[in-house]
Amino acid sequence: MRERRGRVLPWLGAVPFVGILGGGFLANRVDPYVLGMPFLLFWSVLWVVGSSVVMAVVYRLDPRNREERGEEER
Repeated sequence: MRERRGRVLPWLGAVPFVGILGGGFLANRVDPYVLGMPFLLFWSVLWVVGSSVVMAVVYRLDPRNREERGEEER
């Protein structure tokens, strides 16, 4: 299980990069306005917030961080 996480975590960390850069081409439009922002700006803001969430998940799943906190692996 630990080895599997080691392979998945770098790919999970790449998701925000792909979302911001790759999705910008798909979301490159003004309409619809979301929360008063053009769609491309909303897309960028969404991925900034989403990047924080993804990085928090990566931090929690990384076994090296768990060992530093003194938690045992389940």
